Amino acid sequence: MKFQTISPIDNSIYLERDYATQAEIHQALQSAKDSQQQWQSFSIAERAELCTNWVDQLLLCKKDITQEICRQMGRPIRYCEGELNGFAERAKYMISIAESKLNNIDCNDKIGFNRYIERIPVGVVFTLAPWNYPYLTAVNSIIPAIMAGNTVIMKPSSQTPLTGERLSQAAQAAGLPDSVFSHLFLSHDDTEAIVANDAVDFVCFTGSVEGGHRIVNAAKQRFTGIGLELGGKDPAYVRADANVDYSVETLVDGVFFNSGQSCCGIERIYVHESLYDSFVEKFVALVNQYKLGNPSELETTLGPMVNAKAADLIRKQVNDALAKGAQALVDQTHFPDNAEGSSYLAPQVLVNVNHSMAVMREESFGPVVGIMKVSSDDQAIQLMNDSIYGLTASVWTNDETAAINIGKQVQTGTWFMNRCDYLDPALAWTGVKNSGHGCTLSEVGYEQLTRPKSYHLKSLR
Repeated sequence: MKFQTISPIDNSIYLERDYATQAEIHQALQSAKDSQQQWQSFSIAERAELCTNWVDQLLLCKKDITQEICRQMGRPIRYCEGELNGFAERAKYMISIAESKLNNIDCNDKIGFNRYIERIPVGVVFTLAPWNYPYLTAVNSIIPAIMAGNTVIMKPSSQTPLTGERLSQAAQAAGLPDSVFSHLFLSHDDTEAIVANDAVDFVCFTGSVEGGHRIVNAAKQRFTGIGLELGGKDPAYVRADANVDYSVETLVDGVFFNSGQSCCGIERIYVHESLYDSFVEKFVALVNQYKLGNPSELETTLGPMVNAKAADLIRKQVNDALAKGAQALVDQTHFPDNAEGSSYLAPQVLVNVNHSMAVMREESFGPVVGIMKVSSDDQAIQLMNDSIYGLTASVWTNDETAAINIGKQVQTGTWFMNRCDYLDPALAWTGVKNSGHGCTLSEVGYEQLTRPKSYHLKSLR
């Protein structure tokens, strides 16, 4: 059975691929299981050399891959190279810390005993990668899992299937042993069957809350580990002492980059009343400078959404907000490529919004943001926490002490000051509430990809 990848640029069929057969799935699982024992015996230094070569081999194809990202999911070509640079940054950081984080933990402080904790790879890791940042999200689990001595089977999104092919080709060129990394094109049913298969020892899923529930349900008869990065409704709070020009410039990018299709993109903004009018005026002026259009053209700064269905969801949220009293500040006629019912969607900024509106509560994942006026830190904290999500949140201020104090009260996985929509590989990437559980990246990320094995050796001499 085949699937098609439809390019959001022009709704053309970009490519067709066959779903994996049952025989191919069985073979991939068995090969990953068999190869893991051999791969585990490689030293960390040997793994690091091969993984570094793997990253370098992928980067040799940067020019072609940037074109592929643009065609598959519609990101403006001018921004596509940044994803591969981010892939390399995260991969090489996790490679660089592996030696110190995967070595045995020495507990030899008791006379007559040799005690230590060994970090054992969990086995076969199944990574389900999304389409919005197909390389940048996949690397979070793939490189750390393989550096820890696991093997990985990746399911790329059917919207960005070339991700799996490119990574497999680069792994082979780098000399990575067979089946240490592999990819499969899978239907939803076959995906769930693999999650339920005893050959898989850990599942890393990035996607929707609904998808997360399906993964958990598929694994309910097993005790396999699961890491979930799910939805978000990430807030920003602009305090009274914020630098307005800097906040506007950075938050506009945080909202609209990748057409708002970012897990940690900004979806709601709370601004102190003393800065509100100035902030909103400058924010809208900057948004009006975007150019919506064909993402393969260098002057385009805002491409289409992944498909018309996703764009229609945003249109529905905006119309719901307007019906409840919100005001739209961006004149859609400034964006002639905006077409009702298509994947091309003009950016929108809404004011007079409140939390009765879907646009302030439900995940949008598109080029729209609501801005609310607040009178105090306490009000901003209450509103930021009034969400079923908790991936990232940010405060815009010149007072670091205040930023830390506010951050301690905000329910989120990552707390930013004067920054947003960014993932630092040295920090744990994690969410709370419906944004998921588990952790990737940082030294903490290695913990869920290994299991501790304790050695308690008593000397009789």
